[in-house]
Amino acid sequence: MCGIVGYLGDKNTKQILIDGLKELEYRGYDSAGIAVLANNEFNSFKATGKLINLEEKTKDFHTTDYSAGIGHTRWATHGKPTELNAHPHAGENSFVVHNGIIENYAELKKELVEDGVTFLSQTDTEVIVHLFEKNLKSSTSEFEAFEKTLSQIEGAYAILLVTKTSCKTIYFAKHGSPMLVGIDSDGGKYFASSDTPLIGHCSEVSYFEDGDYGYVNKDEIAIFDKDGQKKEPKFQQLAQNKLSAQKDGYRFFMEKEIYEQSTVITDTLLGRLSDEEVIFDELDSTLFDGINEIKLCACGTSYHSALSATYLFERHSKIKTSVEVASEFRYREPIMSKDTLFVVISQSGETADTLETLKMAKNAGLKTLVICNVDNSSMVRLADACILTRAGVEKGVASTKAFATQVTVFWMLSLYVAKLRDTLSKEELQRQVNLLRSVPASVEVTDELHERIKRLSKRYLHGHGFFFIGRDIFFPLALEGALKLKEISYLHAEGYPSGEMKHGPIALADPELFTIALLPQHLLYEKSKSNVEELSARDSTICAISPVVFDKADDYIATNIREDYMLEFFEMMVVVQILSLEISVRLGNDVDMPRNLAKSVTVE
Repeated sequence: MCGIVGYLGDKNTKQILIDGLKELEYRGYDSAGIAVLANNEFNSFKATGKLINLEEKTKDFHTTDYSAGIGHTRWATHGKPTELNAHPHAGENSFVVHNGIIENYAELKKELVEDGVTFLSQTDTEVIVHLFEKNLKSSTSEFEAFEKTLSQIEGAYAILLVTKTSCKTIYFAKHGSPMLVGIDSDGGKYFASSDTPLIGHCSEVSYFEDGDYGYVNKDEIAIFDKDGQKKEPKFQQLAQNKLSAQKDGYRFFMEKEIYEQSTVITDTLLGRLSDEEVIFDELDSTLFDGINEIKLCACGTSYHSALSATYLFERHSKIKTSVEVASEFRYREPIMSKDTLFVVISQSGETADTLETLKMAKNAGLKTLVICNVDNSSMVRLADACILTRAGVEKGVASTKAFATQVTVFWMLSLYVAKLRDTLSKEELQRQVNLLRSVPASVEVTDELHERIKRLSKRYLHGHGFFFIGRDIFFPLALEGALKLKEISYLHAEGYPSGEMKHGPIALADPELFTIALLPQHLLYEKSKSNVEELSARDSTICAISPVVFDKADDYIATNIREDYMLEFFEMMVVVQILSLEISVRLGNDVDMPRNLAKSVTVE
C-alpha cells in the first residue's frame, strides 16, 4: 500500500525522507521516489523495486540548507510499476505525492490535455500537480490555487505538494486516506501516512481529520477544516514502539489486515471497471483465443479462492473449469491439452508446488496466467500473463486480504471472459459490475459486529471440533473459514458442503460439535437451512451466519440484507475471519505467527 513522508527543515532532508520510506516498507510497494526543494531548485529521484535502488540513485545527493522534501512508496494502481509512474509527479515548477484515488481524473486530464498540458505518466495523481499549476495562473496565492485544486478533485486522498514560488512551504490535504504531522525540538516539520516514520524525530503528533487541508512553513502549521475554517492542531503523544505503530492501533497484523480489506479491494477494482464492463489492460484479449477450458492450480487459501472461481467461470463465462491442488497435480501425470488456459494462484508468487505446476504447463505448451500479489515474483516472470491483486504486504501468516482480493479478481475475470464469449446479456453484465463496486462496503467491519463476535467467541473454546458448512460458492468459503480457525487456534475444524452432512459427517454431531453455518438469503437458502436443521436435530451446537433469523440456531450472527449472494459471500468472509481471530485471542495464541507455519511456502 502506498506511503507518504514529508519534511521541512534544515536537517539532512534526503536521509530523513529515505529513512521514513524504509519505515513504510511493511505496507508494500513496487517503486519509490523523493523530491527536495532547496534554494529554489528541485532535485528529484525515482526508482522501481526496492528502496536500495533509490538509495543508490541518491548516494551523491546531499542537503545542507533549509529545504522542503516529499517522498513516496507506490503500489501500482493506475499504470504499471515504472519510474515514470512513480511519485513524486512533476509539473513545470511543482511536485506532488498522493495516496488514494482521484475518481474524476479522466475528465480532468482530458480538460488539461486540451489546454496543452503534456502528461508523462499513466497515473491519476499527475492530474493534481497540473491542475494546481493551471489554477496558480488565475490565483492571488499558492494557497488559493491549492484550495481551488482541492475543490475540483473527487475521491480519497492524502496529498503533499511543494512548489518553487513558495519554496519553504509544504501544502497538504487529507480526505479518506491517513496522514499526520509532527514537530521536532528544532522546529522541523514532519509528515507521514503512518506513525512509524516520525518515531525518533517527534514526541507529539497531530492526526488530520477528513477534509483537513493547509500548509506548513518555518513559523506555523496552518490547518483548515472542510468548511474552510482555520483550526488549531491537536497534538498527542506519539507511541515510540515501531512494531506497535505499524499495527496502527490494532492488536495484531491479522486484525489490521481484516480491516484493510475494504481499501485493498477498492485498489483491486481501481481502473478495471467501466460503467458496463471489466477492463484488464494487462491482458491481451487473444489470451483466450482457442481456449475451451480453464484449469486452476493452487495451494491452501489460494486453492479455496480458485475453487470459488470455478463457480464464477462456469456460471458467468460458460466455460469448463476445474481446480487442482498443486502439490498433488504435479505428481499424477496429468493430461494437459493445449486448448486449456492454465491459471496459477499464489499470494507470494513463490509457492514451490504451484510454481512447479506452472513450469509443467509451460513445458506442455499451454497458455498460462498467474493471479499474484507480488510483481516480479518467480511466477509473474514465468507466466504468459499476470493479474496483480494489489493486496499490499500481508504480515499475518494466516491469509485474509490476499484471499479477498483473489476472489475479487476471479469475479472480475469471469465477467471479462463472459464479455469475450458473449455469455451474459449487457444488462446482467452491467448489474454484475455495479455489484463489484459494492464489495468494499460489504467488507467494512463495524464496531457492533466485531464486539458481537468477540462476546460470542468465549462459547467456542472447547469441544471436539468445528464444522464450517455452506452450499455452492459458500462451500469454498466454509473451507477457508475452517482453515483460518485451524491455522491460528489449533482447534480441529473441517469445511464441508452442507448437503454432504448426511453422507457421513453427521455421525459426529453432538453438543460438543460446533457447526458454523453459512446461510445466504439469495442462494439455496431453504436447502442449506434444511441441512442445518438435520444437525440441530442431532444436538449439534449451531452458530448461524445469515441475514435471515434462524430459530434453531444456538447462536446467530446477523449479516446485512444484501442485493446479491456475492455481497453476502464477502460479508460472511469477514465474519468467519473475525470469529477465528477472537477464538484464538481468547486461547492466548500468537495470531500473527502461528506455530509450525510460514508465510511463503518455498519448499515441497
